[in-house]
Amino acid sequence: MIIPIGTDNPLRKNPSVNYALVVVNFALFILVNLDAERAQSLLLQPERLRLHQFITYAFFHANWMHIVGNMLFLYIFGNNVNDKLGNFGYLLLYLSAAVFSGIGHVLTSNTPVLGASGAVAAVTGAYMVLFPRTYVHILYVIIFIGTMEVPAFYFILFKLIIWDNVFEPKLYGGGNVAYTAHIAGYIFGIGIPLLMLALKLLPHSQFDLWALIRRWRQRQQYRSMSGKGYDAYSYNQGSRKKVKAKVTTPSKDESLLEEIMQLRSRVSEAFARSEMEDAARQYLRLAKLDPDQVLPQQQQLDIANKLMQTSRYSDAAGAYEVFLQHYEKYPFIEQVRLMLGLLYSRYLNEKDKAREQLGQALEKLTDPGQRKMCEDELSRL
Repeated sequence: MIIPIGTDNPLRKNPSVNYALVVVNFALFILVNLDAERAQSLLLQPERLRLHQFITYAFFHANWMHIVGNMLFLYIFGNNVNDKLGNFGYLLLYLSAAVFSGIGHVLTSNTPVLGASGAVAAVTGAYMVLFPRTYVHILYVIIFIGTMEVPAFYFILFKLIIWDNVFEPKLYGGGNVAYTAHIAGYIFGIGIPLLMLALKLLPHSQFDLWALIRRWRQRQQYRSMSGKGYDAYSYNQGSRKKVKAKVTTPSKDESLLEEIMQLRSRVSEAFARSEMEDAARQYLRLAKLDPDQVLPQQQQLDIANKLMQTSRYSDAAGAYEVFLQHYEKYPFIEQVRLMLGLLYSRYLNEKDKAREQLGQALEKLTDPGQRKMCEDELSRL
């Protein structure tokens, strides 16, 4: 038995709608036990279908184990999704997912169904899209009891989606579980946030699934173009600004040029293997050799983020400064300035530089949480 008991993903604000959904589900569960006969009309019954059932069925549960399991998953994964989408957006996702999951069940079964499992599956799928690089704390009971941390992306994709809904029914039988509703919920919960990120209807993060997909595509394009003999060192995709490596200035002798080219090649190869620590290490050697060196846009930002995450604050500040110098038209430049300002303020004690970066960030920040963070830090300074 494997049970999630938390994540390492901190909240920025109170997820009040998710808390309310948990309370409402428990309250209705208790009320149904007091009047079970009346509740029959609120289940989703394919042979006696009513429109209201596509919502009401998701707020009723068969027994205590059913509701406790659903609400545990909703609490653990829903809090951060509520935080990211806001109260109205999160409520809309939850209710729409209930309807979509209900439709999926009705199209494949004539059996009455109840429970929030489809909506909770959608919330869990949305968490995987928005926070794939976080970790889930799990409690496992096999031969002995213990806890461990598992990457959220792999836990949700392989354990919750594939194992629980594809392999487990084949191995142990379907029983009275509405697996189709679960799968429909996951499809909805993964598809809608991905679409919103792709259409820029939802604020981007360098660590959401859409960003990971984009970086994977960049690596594939890099490999393809490198195989055709293309000079990938100055390559930058789309409408992004092309930056030519400063490796041909007459003041550098041939041995220095060769070493610079080798280091740039090693950085690119490390990115192609998704080995960020090695990429960061090679970049620092490159920057020490020639401070004027700059990587393609996404690589430069990923390196700066990696250095920040691993507490190499001075090196991270240098990498962010290079990014700001060469990619001033980056669409989320204010978020980079916010990060750099916080770095200067909290870790490097360079208050003047912190005020400069935070002040410029505040002019363009639109996310309420980020604006408040920026304002609070400026006030503290």
